[in-house]
Amino acid sequence: MNNNLFVTKRNGKKELIDLEKIHKVIAWAAQGLNNVSVSQVELKSHIQFYDGIKTEDIHETIIKSAADLISEDTPDYQFLSARLAIFHLRKKAYGQFEPPTLYSHVVKMVNTGKYDQHLLEDYSQAEFEKMECFLDHSRDLTFSYAAVKQLEGKYLVQNRVTGEIYESAQFLYLLVAACLFAKYSAETRLTYVEGFYNAISTYKISLPTPIMAGVRTPTRQFSSCVLIECGDSLDSINATSSSIVKYVSQRAGIGINAGRIRALGSTIRNGEAFHTGCIPFYKHFQTAVKSCSQGGVRGGAATLFYPLWHLEVESLLVLKNNRGVEENRVRHLDYGVQFNKVMYQRLIKGESITLFSPSDVPGLYDAFFEDQDKFEQLYLQYEADDSIRKKRIKAIELFTLFAQERASTGRIYLQNVDHCNTHSPFIPTMAPIRQSNLCLEIALPTKPMNDVNDPNGEIALCTLSAFNLGAIKSLDELEGLADLAIRALDSLLDYQDYPVPAARNATMGRRTLGIGVINYAYYLAKNGVFYSNGSANNLTHRTFEAIQYYLLKASNELAKEQGACPKFNETRLSQGILPIDTYKREIDKITAEPLHLDWEALRASIKEHGVRNSTVSALMPSETSSQISNATNGIEPPRGLISVKASKDGTLKQVVPEYETLKGNYELLWNIPSNEGYLELVGIMQKFVDQTISANTNYDPAKYDGGKVPVKQILQDILTAYKLGIKTLYYHNTRDGAADSHIEQEDADCEGGACKI
Repeated sequence: MNNNLFVTKRNGKKELIDLEKIHKVIAWAAQGLNNVSVSQVELKSHIQFYDGIKTEDIHETIIKSAADLISEDTPDYQFLSARLAIFHLRKKAYGQFEPPTLYSHVVKMVNTGKYDQHLLEDYSQAEFEKMECFLDHSRDLTFSYAAVKQLEGKYLVQNRVTGEIYESAQFLYLLVAACLFAKYSAETRLTYVEGFYNAISTYKISLPTPIMAGVRTPTRQFSSCVLIECGDSLDSINATSSSIVKYVSQRAGIGINAGRIRALGSTIRNGEAFHTGCIPFYKHFQTAVKSCSQGGVRGGAATLFYPLWHLEVESLLVLKNNRGVEENRVRHLDYGVQFNKVMYQRLIKGESITLFSPSDVPGLYDAFFEDQDKFEQLYLQYEADDSIRKKRIKAIELFTLFAQERASTGRIYLQNVDHCNTHSPFIPTMAPIRQSNLCLEIALPTKPMNDVNDPNGEIALCTLSAFNLGAIKSLDELEGLADLAIRALDSLLDYQDYPVPAARNATMGRRTLGIGVINYAYYLAKNGVFYSNGSANNLTHRTFEAIQYYLLKASNELAKEQGACPKFNETRLSQGILPIDTYKREIDKITAEPLHLDWEALRASIKEHGVRNSTVSALMPSETSSQISNATNGIEPPRGLISVKASKDGTLKQVVPEYETLKGNYELLWNIPSNEGYLELVGIMQKFVDQTISANTNYDPAKYDGGKVPVKQILQDILTAYKLGIKTLYYHNTRDGAADSHIEQEDADCEGGACKI
């Protein structure tokens, strides 16, 4: 190696390269790690150095050289490269490795407009100095490489044009906690700030992208998911489009319910004109979604919902298909198709489904969500009415078209609207669930707007978080964590801004939250149980019982302090009805695990005092935030012991937790023989989860004759999901057979998963 190379310093001066300085940094990063070689990193780096290289480029070369060495045999390079990346990041942010004091950092960031000025208005210098005492910058050194790159790419406050970074991770965590508890009393708030800071900085509670990237900055919109319902009028369509633009620009993932829009050829103004149908308006929504990036953090994206019985359904099901021309395709949206018991019965009995325009069948669309018996009665009545425009199609043909499009695009989703309303915290005749969101885990009431200031409209927002099951030693620990999570997220509802009145109305009335889990695959592995053979069923029942119980208990305790949410009367909880009362009894056939917690005392307390939050749980994809916590995604099995995450920041290698001791316990995605065991676990979770679950179906064509997944198998899995009470199905994943089939494409549109957490 030629030691006579010159480097260009940050100030532009040149000096001889100092290999000893480089050696010391790499040696520092390697301390306490297994099977890592300082000399190998140096060798791999040195061959890429050149005369005049910038010091910044040297750092990045070393980091990448270390990251390239991450493998199943040498997994600890993920921590060596992460420490090098932290060293580099702090040098860029502060000009040195040691961060400044908390107070001086906040003053500087508020004065330059990077942080919200309320931090200095709400907290004194003395309080910041007390926070400094429990601030622990050494926790930066526990990140994996994938985590640091995600922090750099998405979460840390920065200039997204120049790439300048202004903070490191512990400031992020502490100031999120400080912002969320700022309005608590001076006597208690620092206790909550410390507790929440410790929970999020040690990865016990995971936060979504909008909160991590936004809380502490002047932009105050942190809900991951926004559900907007469109009415069947031009005014409502325009109000929907305007709301989409406002929320996409502020980091949110969008769910659009467009099921009310009348079909092609329907009359307008008593026959003065005929309707152009759904597709032109879907294109209009697509343009709105793609008009903004989500604050430079994510690209805008949305899922659009409509019922299976819509008269245009055959044209709508193929909108994402690569065949066809631009005029009859709307490919940059995802779609959620809505089913109920009547649709499934027609399939099972070999009968036909009748398609209608919602505008021609009064009451049918509302009954589809609010009252299943009334829907069936009206559906039969309208089928028999020869004066109504309709089309019949064999149920097997329609379901097959759905299954084929779901398989070919992977992103035609499914919502069982009856389960969303019968097993829900909301009374369906008062607050029906008519849609889900981008990632299929939110189930909240919505109402169309006639204009963007419509006081009667309702845009549903959901604010997300997750428990890291891998970081929890005992289910009892969930009680304290649930209290922190509920308090923090509930505070956020008052802290954030609402660009559309309909969103403020809904949020202040219902105060909905969605707390889920990450690291479930690791949780199963360390408990020695598996997805596919039923061995995880009882553990899953115990775990999700504890999660839902402690979340409801925390919301009930908060209601005693601050009052129940104003629309508590529109929930089944107000009637003393809990999730354990309305689940599908099919679940009892797959687990006989009893309830372990005092639900009757909780029921009585909720009836007396209410809950602060109409909903408390939802299971989201959590693609990015799982990487921050070095955890497996949400409830999903990993595709490989080392997953290569493909994102806009490049490919990042992530190793499963406790790889060296537990590698034999992980059940990898493509080794799971079928979807049945996984769907049973989702059904058990759904027994307790009050919203819904981002659950995927996965298929390896190599397991089937002719290398092709039979439509019959896809339909069987859809029927199994319905039988188990599962409310939604998210991605349909097909193994491509390539050597790198464990590469996971980041859900850039679902962070999460927008809605990624």
